[in-house]
Amino acid sequence: MEHSIPISALQHYAFCPRQCAYIHIERAWDDNYLTAKGSQLHERVHSSEAETRGNIRSERGVQVCSEKLGVHGQLDLLEVDRGSGAVMPVEYKRGKPKVADCDRIQLCAQVLCLEEMTGQRIDKAAIWYWQVRRREWINVDDALRKSTLAVINATKKLLDSGRLPPAVYSTSCKACSFFERCAPRDKDHSGSYVKKIFFDEETTQ
Repeated sequence: MEHSIPISALQHYAFCPRQCAYIHIERAWDDNYLTAKGSQLHERVHSSEAETRGNIRSERGVQVCSEKLGVHGQLDLLEVDRGSGAVMPVEYKRGKPKVADCDRIQLCAQVLCLEEMTGQRIDKAAIWYWQVRRREWINVDDALRKSTLAVINATKKLLDSGRLPPAVYSTSCKACSFFERCAPRDKDHSGSYVKKIFFDEETTQ
């Protein structure tokens, strides 16, 4: 799809714009234990067959896109109510529920794609976390939708720039597979960068 960006890039951007640039501009990928476990989990999910339990049909690896928003991706799991036809995405993650919204933004983008493709309104979705072995139910409310649209705009701007943004160090950096390459503690001089790129396009949403 022309001018379309992968939904995964939104999660990467919301976690760290620099990580997003490494992956989607420089086409780099540095594995660590956490990313390897995450890849293993997604391979297992996508290799499973569709199944029906009660009134719910579960489809795996479903491709979705939004022509309007210019995003596309693959769902880990799509649950379809065979009675009403209602659909709901479920995203699988290796770790545990996060305080930050990066996983929820990724899920919301999936919802926005499904809404455009099906004409349905989807107000609830879920993230299944391997570490705690349970679902986190997500209300797809106006605040989350607004945040997701802002991240879509910001991610497109970053990718169009073709530039690696400055490092911003946080406690999350230690879990990032790019930690050694990025060396954020040595380069963190850009505290205003994230604020600028998130909010300078509010009127374009």
